[in-house]
Amino acid sequence: MPLKAPRKQSVSMGRGARKRDEDSGTEVGEGADEWTQSKATVRPPDQLDLTDAELKEEFTRILTANNPHAPQNIVRYSFKEGTYKPIGFVNQLAVHFSQVGNLIPKDSDEGRRQHYRDEMVAGPQESARVVLSDAGNLDEDEEPKEPAIEAESQIDMAIAEVAEKVAEEELMTHKQPKDRKLTNQFNFSDRASQTLNHPLRDRECQMEPPPRTNFSATANQWEIYDAYVEELKKQEKIKEKEKTKTPVAKKTGKLAMRKLTSMESQSDDITKVSQAAKIVERMVNQNTYDDVAQDFKYYEDAADEYRDQEGTLLPLWKFQNDKAKRLAVTALCWNSKYNDLFAVGHGSYDFMKQSRGMLLLYSLKNPSFPEYIFSSDSGIMCLDIHVDHPYLVVVGHYDGNVAVYNLKKPHSQPSFRSSAKSGKHTDPVWQVKWQKDDMDHNLNFFSVSSDGRIVSWTLVKSELVHTDVIKLKVEGSTTEVSEGLELHTVGCGTAFDFHKEIDYMFLVGTEEGKIYKVKQHRPHQLLIGPLGPEHLGSLNQFLDTYDAHNMAVDAVTWNPYHTKVFMSCSSDWTVKIWDHTIKTPMFIYDLNSAVGDVSWAPYSSTVFAAVTTDGKAHVFDLAINKYEAICNQPVVAKKKNKITHVQFNPIYPIIIVGDDRGHITCLKLSPNLRKMPKEKKGQEVQKGPAVEITKLDKLLNLVREVKTKT
Repeated sequence: MPLKAPRKQSVSMGRGARKRDEDSGTEVGEGADEWTQSKATVRPPDQLDLTDAELKEEFTRILTANNPHAPQNIVRYSFKEGTYKPIGFVNQLAVHFSQVGNLIPKDSDEGRRQHYRDEMVAGPQESARVVLSDAGNLDEDEEPKEPAIEAESQIDMAIAEVAEKVAEEELMTHKQPKDRKLTNQFNFSDRASQTLNHPLRDRECQMEPPPRTNFSATANQWEIYDAYVEELKKQEKIKEKEKTKTPVAKKTGKLAMRKLTSMESQSDDITKVSQAAKIVERMVNQNTYDDVAQDFKYYEDAADEYRDQEGTLLPLWKFQNDKAKRLAVTALCWNSKYNDLFAVGHGSYDFMKQSRGMLLLYSLKNPSFPEYIFSSDSGIMCLDIHVDHPYLVVVGHYDGNVAVYNLKKPHSQPSFRSSAKSGKHTDPVWQVKWQKDDMDHNLNFFSVSSDGRIVSWTLVKSELVHTDVIKLKVEGSTTEVSEGLELHTVGCGTAFDFHKEIDYMFLVGTEEGKIYKVKQHRPHQLLIGPLGPEHLGSLNQFLDTYDAHNMAVDAVTWNPYHTKVFMSCSSDWTVKIWDHTIKTPMFIYDLNSAVGDVSWAPYSSTVFAAVTTDGKAHVFDLAINKYEAICNQPVVAKKKNKITHVQFNPIYPIIIVGDDRGHITCLKLSPNLRKMPKEKKGQEVQKGPAVEITKLDKLLNLVREVKTKT
């Protein structure tokens, strides 16, 4: 019986130990659901007593990602440049939280001590287990039973004594309550307000592949033969180039030849990369502006059927360049060979703010960046692209110079440029026009300026040779005219245009509002003499004068189909259509704002467009409505931008409009603005210049009959 009492005590002590473990577990997990319970503010004993005004006062804190303790003036030595340079990048990393782990290596001193303590505690228990196992192995019939019972009783007594000592120590030591950390009542940042960082995710994008077409062709013996012949010609040209380079190699030796070949290979590599980059850029733009390209090719406004012969303009692309932001669009011209390429001249019409100029060439295939960029010291006021040589662009500057750019040459400087020695203008050049080649196959162009001269320029070798065609002499001036035809006027020339069929007959618009019709019999050879009624028949140079407008003539242009009709516009708000055999206009249109530019449509003799400074584009079709425009649409903001120029594309049904902020907007004409003759059953539709001439003749005959009756 006395042997069983210690066992009961050991069991009860085990239960007590389990309860203490459960209590300690609750202490560890205390506060797990404190956010679900209502919180009561507890004032710490050292809190200050503040007034209501001080409590309501707000203190703002601006949190930034920059480390305030990071140094800003670190200087290190650059071995590349051999100097000390400041470092712009500063490490802004700041450690907000770090925690030291409680893992201890076994080989350390603390690890050995803990292992020794565990062995000391586990030692008596293992010895007792060994004694019990030895006692159990003995048979029942054997005599040594009493020593086994005594050993078991001694072990139970030792365990009971150890348990009693532990219980007494726990009773003697009172638990001290932990000081609870009070939250700050005036700074409401808490650990629950920390935002959760979202896990990283993979984002993928896939572009639509460009459209593809299947190409198939048959190759016969003749085509194979022609291909071989072309390849042989190319090889012969390469051999000829090598022969021309051999003298250089003889003089400078093998080293110079190696340099030449290395430079050629580098240039070839760069050109290959640039061509590939252009193709990739156009592909990216095709995907970026895919919606606009689809509208350009396929969109037709279905609402035109329900409008009373009125149309609309659909905005497509907008062209702009950062370098030409504050420069106005002073000239527009489409390329005659590449119908998607057009040139833009940038300058300024504000004579008090003249700075620089730029010549940009854009393509509809890449609206994000120009194909060619040329800059100049003086603003560009006009330009023209040669019809037979589409790589030649002539420009007129504000300082009176004219220049010819060759797009085939890589450098950005003009191939030809006028100078004071070659007879440049002394005032801004308002318009330039290419003309047919002369008898010696030299390239010619004409220019008109505010200095009163209309000059013919010829490209001879590497120089520009000039000849004065007309000098508009202001009345009362005493300057003498050395060559060319002299006209006494109030204002100087602002615009001119050559006749489409009659060579060297052209119209000149002036600042006073008059238009002069002049004919030059032979290139670069003009009779000299003052203008007077008695000399008109003998000179046969000055043909007629038209009292066109009350202000300066901004543009004058011949009809592309009818040889007798031309059109003019002015800042007096009017657009007038003339028959050059009659001194009074056929049609007059008041647009309620200064007209910047006009342009005939290439597909019809009765359609033209005009732009005004109030930001509107007007499209007329005389065959539909002789009295007003069939489209009046604002293109840019009325108060901010002013439209300066407009041009029709020679093939596509689009126009480009430039403003004084350097932006070019491309617009598509709706079906009502480009109506063609309808097909009738059993009859073929007649098309061509003859049909357009008869269509315009009918309108002119009606106007002539009305004028003769009145």
